[in-house]
Amino acid sequence: MRVLKLPGIIMLAGLLPVTFLSADEKASSSLAENGKAKRALQLPPANDNPRNSEGDFITLQDGRILFVYTHFTGGAADHSSAYLAGRYSADGGKTWTDQDKLIMENDGQQNIMSVSLLRLQDGSIALFYLRKNSIHDLRPVMRISRDEGETWSEATEIIPESEVGYYVMNNDRVIQLKNGRLVLPLALHENLPGSNRFNPNARFLCYYSDDGGKSWSRGEAAEVETQPGKKQPYMQEPGIVELKDGTIMGFCRTNGGSQYVATSKDGGKTFSTLKPSNIISPVSPASIERIPSTGDLLLVWNNHQGISPELRGKRTPLTVAISKDEGQTWQQIQNVEDNPNGWYCYTAIEFTKDGVLLGHCAGDRTKNNGLAESQITLIPLSVIYGKE
Repeated sequence: MRVLKLPGIIMLAGLLPVTFLSADEKASSSLAENGKAKRALQLPPANDNPRNSEGDFITLQDGRILFVYTHFTGGAADHSSAYLAGRYSADGGKTWTDQDKLIMENDGQQNIMSVSLLRLQDGSIALFYLRKNSIHDLRPVMRISRDEGETWSEATEIIPESEVGYYVMNNDRVIQLKNGRLVLPLALHENLPGSNRFNPNARFLCYYSDDGGKSWSRGEAAEVETQPGKKQPYMQEPGIVELKDGTIMGFCRTNGGSQYVATSKDGGKTFSTLKPSNIISPVSPASIERIPSTGDLLLVWNNHQGISPELRGKRTPLTVAISKDEGQTWQQIQNVEDNPNGWYCYTAIEFTKDGVLLGHCAGDRTKNNGLAESQITLIPLSVIYGKE
């Protein structure tokens, strides 16, 4: 068994070697290629739809699963016009409807994207997405549905005009703690000092609500551990997961070779110092959620431990692993997809009765920009645990 160790959750440790196929090898070790994972839905781009980007799932009360994603119409760039579209599955994610349903029209000056869907403790469904107005105004909003996604409330502005800025929140990121608090992990990008230019380095902070989203409070930005040398890694695209003891573990994409991680003991108001971990990654986000039926954590990321030189910096392979000790170690490390030209990222996770659905970008860099095509992949839990 291959085990990836993270003692104390955030401390560095030695790793057992992980073997990857090189880019020129024809054989595939991926779950999708050997039939253990099913590519249940693929959403390729078209002339009038140049990009189908990241989304999220919600299981409805009638048993159907809704996947809401960003449907671009005005180009394939992050700022191009787009709206939110939906597809449904009535068989646990094995098959999906072949026509889009309009979920939300574009209410931003540029677009809306990066969906998070969450079943709240009161039974309603919360829809969060980013409303993009400009390079200086990107903020999440929240809508509520009390009829299983058929209609949505007016948008609640989470971040007021007095705190306007460029706040990035990835898809499938919002969580509700056991105590009911809603927590949004955000990357705040501020202009480079003395200029009007975009700063790739963000500050990781959370907004949180204790009244079901009616009002929101701003947490404090986490500090980042200084690394040797003059050039310091930048932080981007954070995610969070609640551990069994109520601690929140936060993790950030970086250009430092790994996910940087930190913990919060006060529900996201403050975090410990962000430090490098042994979740070895390119500049690409990770996703972590708890498996309801076992209580273990599932990690999805681009595993670059021992990666071949020609794949360095690329968002491939797409890898899964589980942790039985709250993120201190990771095992059952398996590649879901390993096309050397693939671009696998922005993963949403939804658990079914006996499997897990991954909604993720799955473009091919020889054919498109890598973010233009989305895919839903179904993996049995027995495969995740290495029992098949």
